[in-house]
Amino acid sequence: MNVATLVAKKLGTLVLTVFAASLLVFFSRALVPGDPVSFLLRGRKPSQEAVAEITAQFGLDKPMWQQYLDWVGNLFQGDLGRSLQFRQDVTTVLADRLPVTLGLVVMAGAMIAIFGLAAGIVAALNRGKTADRAILITMTGLGAIPSFVGAIVLIAVFSVQLGWFPSFGSGDGFLDGIYHLILPSLALALAFVALVARVTRSSMLDQLEREHVEVATSRGLTRARVIRRHVLRNAIGPILTVSGVLVAGLLVASSIVEQAFGLAGVGSLLVQSVDRLDFPVVQAIVLLIVIVFVLVNTVVDLLAPLIDPRMAAGAAAR
Repeated sequence: MNVATLVAKKLGTLVLTVFAASLLVFFSRALVPGDPVSFLLRGRKPSQEAVAEITAQFGLDKPMWQQYLDWVGNLFQGDLGRSLQFRQDVTTVLADRLPVTLGLVVMAGAMIAIFGLAAGIVAALNRGKTADRAILITMTGLGAIPSFVGAIVLIAVFSVQLGWFPSFGSGDGFLDGIYHLILPSLALALAFVALVARVTRSSMLDQLEREHVEVATSRGLTRARVIRRHVLRNAIGPILTVSGVLVAGLLVASSIVEQAFGLAGVGSLLVQSVDRLDFPVVQAIVLLIVIVFVLVNTVVDLLAPLIDPRMAAGAAAR
């Protein structure tokens, strides 16, 4: 299978996945109890004419398939609909919230990459020793802590007891915003650091036992050079694959962390919109998460053969 065919296959899978996800995202609202019109009326008892006017205004009087076609057509034009609770375009609502979530996810991702890779590499290079056992125990404990529990503990220790970090809000300005995001990013990253550390350790140990590593060592190469060129480089494949899954996990878990720290991000907006039956916002956020997840995994699938030639050979064989 040549490169062009592989790329076309991956892009075709991406399009089909997004299409299937759009169907599920849109028609799943029929399974949700409650009526968005009731939320708009907020307990009032208007006339049937008023109800019909509101229903027509938001296109709720059309058949579901027609609403879906209208929704998809608007998506291609950059129109995500109109929020029921904010009475604004969904695009505007998301644009106001997106920087906070992006900052949170980027900072958490940096922490995961730094601490996860470092812990996994140290554990693999000290297999069976005290450092390895300590890292394994620590990572097992971190992996078992839910994000909201980690958030509560971090707030109690570093905000309430020590007073080092703020426990609420997004801050004012760039530097203050970063300062406010340190603790939430750590709470978001904890469980994922454990996952990356375990995958890195396992992949590194697998490469350390390979014949080419023994050959490189016997040729007189320094241990640092062997680790860098023959172990870590070949161990990146599984780590890169896991990173695609982590992106979706971070986006979903961010809703919990944003609620705990009072951050006005996309995650907290999703929770709020589900509670208030704001279907346009919910559909836009869920579809956005799906698209980001599929895009990242497609990019990972295309980059993996470039990093590890054995994957390219396997793809060609298929």
